[in-house]
Amino acid sequence: MTEPTGIVQVGEIPAEYTSPADSVTVEFSDFPLKDEIVEALRDLGIETPFPIQALTLPVALDGHDIIGQAKTGTGKTLGFGLPLLNRLDLSKVGTKAAPQALVIVPTRELAVQVARDLEAAGKKLGARIVQIYGGRAFEPQIDALNRGCEVVVGTPGRMLDLLNRKVLQLSQARTVVLDEADEMLDLGFLPDVESLLAATPGGRHTMLFSATMPGAVIAMARRYMSRPTHIHAQDPRDESATVGAVTQAVYRAHALNKVEMLSRILQAEGRGLTIVFTRTKRTAAKVADELMDRGFAAAALHGDLGQGAREQALRAFRSGKVDILVATDVAARGIDVDDVTHVVNYQCPEDEKIYLHRIGRTGRAGKAGTAVTFVDWDDTHRWMLIDKALGFKAGNPVETYHTSDHLYSDLNIPTDVTGVLPRSERTRAGLDAEKIEDLGETGKRTPRGGRSRGGQRRNSDRQSSGRPRRNRQRRRTRGGKPTE
Repeated sequence: MTEPTGIVQVGEIPAEYTSPADSVTVEFSDFPLKDEIVEALRDLGIETPFPIQALTLPVALDGHDIIGQAKTGTGKTLGFGLPLLNRLDLSKVGTKAAPQALVIVPTRELAVQVARDLEAAGKKLGARIVQIYGGRAFEPQIDALNRGCEVVVGTPGRMLDLLNRKVLQLSQARTVVLDEADEMLDLGFLPDVESLLAATPGGRHTMLFSATMPGAVIAMARRYMSRPTHIHAQDPRDESATVGAVTQAVYRAHALNKVEMLSRILQAEGRGLTIVFTRTKRTAAKVADELMDRGFAAAALHGDLGQGAREQALRAFRSGKVDILVATDVAARGIDVDDVTHVVNYQCPEDEKIYLHRIGRTGRAGKAGTAVTFVDWDDTHRWMLIDKALGFKAGNPVETYHTSDHLYSDLNIPTDVTGVLPRSERTRAGLDAEKIEDLGETGKRTPRGGRSRGGQRRNSDRQSSGRPRRNRQRRRTRGGKPTE
């Protein structure tokens, strides 16, 4: 009788790309890019392109429209970013100029990530890149646009709002990029995107990138693009391909035992940065708080947090001050961190697309990763649909508890660990070590109490104003007359 195991036997999972040395022989200096761009990349230690970049650059630099089909983690930001930067007219830098390029993304976090990558690649050009997204005050974004810029990166809703206010001028936007177009469709942004495209010049250079190609995205491409070249960075027949070699384990877990199992998985040998996915905001906040109570350096990322708290959590995660990010699916879209070793699906994903998106957070840039999925009894049917859609043929997940031997052998967990991280291993600075910025947020309130959901502390009135709170003097009365 064989020992039970939760490892999903799916054969060898192909990587989206192999190492550059094996698959690509050219360097960025071989393309007709401006010297300043090549030098900035070289300063970052980036000299050889990934396949999606090597395939995209020759076509994009010639000015052809592109439909790039590639999942997150394949390096497509530079694939569209370098042609975009290369095409900028730098004679207007420093003047009150309208943006020459527009990058539309589905989430705030992805806007921040793309803008940071463009700023790094265009550092020596002096190009001004402005981020436009909701959850922050309008005034700083309006001021930045009024001062002039070369590139605008942002989400559709806030961009359309500023366009309608006649603050965002798109008449000079000669380059337009739609990144993660299928996710914008899922989030209901397609009408906003079409309104933005309609405000740009007809002869623009358009690049669209999407992991999948649903009918609505194809229809939009036909309407707004001119004879686009379709570039695919992986075998289109392999819908179950994930980024990198990911070991996948699936366990049937009891809701009351999940935290015990998770706390032991987080002590597996070789574990680095870890993302724990939940379906609900409440669960994300609760799990993050429970992990912190057990001594782990964790932070929550969900929609109930203000933008300042969300960016605080991401900065702390990227810098290693916390090594566990507990996130909902929407909030986690756009997280681009190469060193994530483990992904845990604390709640079973809704479908195979979300499953692939989640586990694609690990095993990036050709590195190995581990993905663990907890399946509640009520979610068994949902997992079986995912299993069938992806062709795993793994069947029902094995029933597992924190005392199950196969949990430790499957995931390389020392058998002597407990549900609490030893004090000697609590070496991370934690979320409180990362400063939270005042972004002039709109529409977000913090729950009552000293600590908000997910561990983020709120500032009291006394802290925010710098003045001590005045105690109210109440006078007792009886029958309308003061009493002693």
